[in-house]
Amino acid sequence: MHGRIPTTTTILIIDDETSAIDDVAHALRLTDYACQWATSETEAVECVRRATPDLVVSDIDLAGSSGLELCQQLRQYPGMADVPVIFISGAQIPDVVRQARMAGGVYFLRKPFDPEVLIELVDKALWMPHVLRRQLQPCL
Repeated sequence: MHGRIPTTTTILIIDDETSAIDDVAHALRLTDYACQWATSETEAVECVRRATPDLVVSDIDLAGSSGLELCQQLRQYPGMADVPVIFISGAQIPDVVRQARMAGGVYFLRKPFDPEVLIELVDKALWMPHVLRRQLQPCL
């Protein structure tokens, strides 16, 4: 039987628009995921330093910086190498899906997004083998 991972799952949402954070957080809270958020590169780094999230949902176009570059930078922190990233964007960026994959993204979702599609992608990303291994390691 397929079900959710039996631990509290924390998702870090990174976006410079608070309304976009609210949209993502609202959809994820409906499925009992715990959410943290950051509106800047500095806040995102601080969140990761405090606690490793299970998944990151990041906008690609952050005010004054690139969400793609930020997520590559976050992978350098302890425990972050295998954390899946879902990129979202409303910007019309040429070749955005390829760029998201090259930056380590497992999925790309265009804004405005369907909340059900977001939840489905989050569920899939959290059931990837490396994530399961990390989640179950303390139990082994």
